[in-house]
Amino acid sequence: MGAKESARQQIENNREALIALSHRIHANPEMGFEEVKASAWLAEILSDGGFSVETGVCDLPTAFIAKAGSGLLHIGICAEYDALPGVGHACGHNVIAAMAVGAGLAASAIANEVGLTVSVIGTPAEEGGGGKVFMLERGAFEGIHAAMMVHPAPFDVVAPKMLASSRFEVRYTGKEAHASAFPEQGINAADALTIAQTSIGLLRQHILPTQRIHGIVTKGGDAPNIIPAHTSAEYILRGQTLQELEDLRPRVARCFEAGALATGSSLEILDGAKPYAEVIHDQDMADIYRRNSEALGRTYPDLGPIFERATASTDMGNVSLAMPTIH
Repeated sequence: MGAKESARQQIENNREALIALSHRIHANPEMGFEEVKASAWLAEILSDGGFSVETGVCDLPTAFIAKAGSGLLHIGICAEYDALPGVGHACGHNVIAAMAVGAGLAASAIANEVGLTVSVIGTPAEEGGGGKVFMLERGAFEGIHAAMMVHPAPFDVVAPKMLASSRFEVRYTGKEAHASAFPEQGINAADALTIAQTSIGLLRQHILPTQRIHGIVTKGGDAPNIIPAHTSAEYILRGQTLQELEDLRPRVARCFEAGALATGSSLEILDGAKPYAEVIHDQDMADIYRRNSEALGRTYPDLGPIFERATASTDMGNVSLAMPTIH
């Protein structure tokens, strides 16, 4: 039996356990940096499969590195397992986690035979927390020659477009007043946010097709008969590259400044996690992935305009700027 056949057999042997793992994580959604159950389940199955597992790496309690094999070529397979607030595993990180474990177990079974060292890297908080950014900066990817992961989608695509992104919080502070008796004594922080959102709507006419601006109001006031003194919002900016993102940021900031200027409110802009970089797919790795997946019956249709539209962002982009990567 050849190496590929042995790897495939290993996956077949673990098929039921991998599906059960995915279902278990889906049924127990955990937010970023709080994935206590999911990370423990992954570490356990990898340890049982012969990996040496180090948990709590990089000062992140739900991050881990599981290693097997002793070959010269060191590959990293990234696992994600955090959920979204309110909707759970809408992005399929439960599936990503199971696929990473399955690929790791399969590769470890033939690692020494083909000259590999395999690390399954448990990366928390992809949904805005930037777990991979922290782990990259703190040395988790040192010595790894190439990194990879797979994300579920409605269609198969080898090198999806992944935009650079950053998120931030906006807070306005005004002055309370009774909205009926003494409205002239108030400073309306909700009006400030309305002006900013209107300005952003007008700005969208003048940004690049690859740029995105979107957000939500997280606090709009306390009661309808009180002039709102405190409002807040969370926003995400996206661009084709980190530089495109940097070009967009001050233009959006001026929209929020306009709201403060017009109403007399004070403004505070708080950065979230470090920006996510665009994903640079390694063409050689992508070609190898495509050949092997097509041999297993996967197909890659011509997506036409959908390919350009179906964009997202991931902290795997930061990894891709540091080493050959596919996502």
